[in-house]
Amino acid sequence: MPRWKALPDELDPQVKEFATQLRRLVDRAGLGVAALSDRTGYSRTSWERYLGGRLLAPKGAVVALAEVTGTDPVHLTTMWELAERAWSRSEQRHDRTMEAIRISQARAALGEFGEPPVPSASTATAGSGAPRRTGGAAATPGVAGPAGVSPTIPPQPTAPDANRREGTGSRGPAAPERPAAGGGRRRLTMFLAGVVGVAVVIAAVLSLAGHDGGHGKRKHSVAVSSAPSAGTGAALPAGVRCAGAGCTGKDAEAMGCSGDLVTTAGTVTLGATTLEVRYSRTCGAAWGRITGAARGDSVRVTAGAVTKRGDITAAGDTIAYTPMVAVRDAGQAKACATLASGRTGCTS
Repeated sequence: MPRWKALPDELDPQVKEFATQLRRLVDRAGLGVAALSDRTGYSRTSWERYLGGRLLAPKGAVVALAEVTGTDPVHLTTMWELAERAWSRSEQRHDRTMEAIRISQARAALGEFGEPPVPSASTATAGSGAPRRTGGAAATPGVAGPAGVSPTIPPQPTAPDANRREGTGSRGPAAPERPAAGGGRRRLTMFLAGVVGVAVVIAAVLSLAGHDGGHGKRKHSVAVSSAPSAGTGAALPAGVRCAGAGCTGKDAEAMGCSGDLVTTAGTVTLGATTLEVRYSRTCGAAWGRITGAARGDSVRVTAGAVTKRGDITAAGDTIAYTPMVAVRDAGQAKACATLASGRTGCTS
């Protein structure tokens, strides 16, 4: 049975070549996924995704793999950059495809309401007929006024001789033809509605801006913190899912705070075990890590009154992390280790 499953067919050729190269390096070094996780600091689940083509390995994991396998990191990161661009292009194509699907679905849903009604010939010509005379006055269908009488034509006398003059074609003042008032009223209504809408928006903006009774604008004081915000993370880099207090108690790798975003702020050696304080300035958080450890060893990290702990409970595991704690700088975090042998130590 082959060691590796076939890579997904939909993978971009550049990404597929990169994943294949990672597999070759792991095979050449004779490493299993568990050993690879222990030596690089990235979880076993993550490496299974990276090597299976389900997720593009971050640059930090690629550099760690190069160090473990004795590979030139420059060449490997060059391949990673090409694969990363191809991965981004694939995601963009996927987004455009999904957008087109959503637009098609919306159009189909709107189409269920049917086409707008087509005006009939009688409706279209209702307001275009010639003026008619009613009771000696000119009346035009659709013209505003009492009983449809045009206000521009004075009432004509109803005497018989007046009617005869009109009937015999005498040239009197002709009534000007006016457009139907219904369309004019609609246009006027739409115009007024637009003016009212603009006025409402301006009023809302002025209300939000605020003023102090005509004596000038209010002065707003905004507290500025040097630590990253724990809010929505709108200003954080892609893949980073928390910042500051929002990271406390969470896994650094799952929140995107590891890889290129992490530095080692302090290190202590306890025999074959290495104790570290790991710090991410982007996330505004720190955590403790022990490597080369054994079952029963534990690590904890403290920042102020907050302490988080990680333990090695499974045989064969040699690395353990604590959850993160929020810090303003790396100096606020202190990591300590307690080994199964009874030996203890802390970072300064």
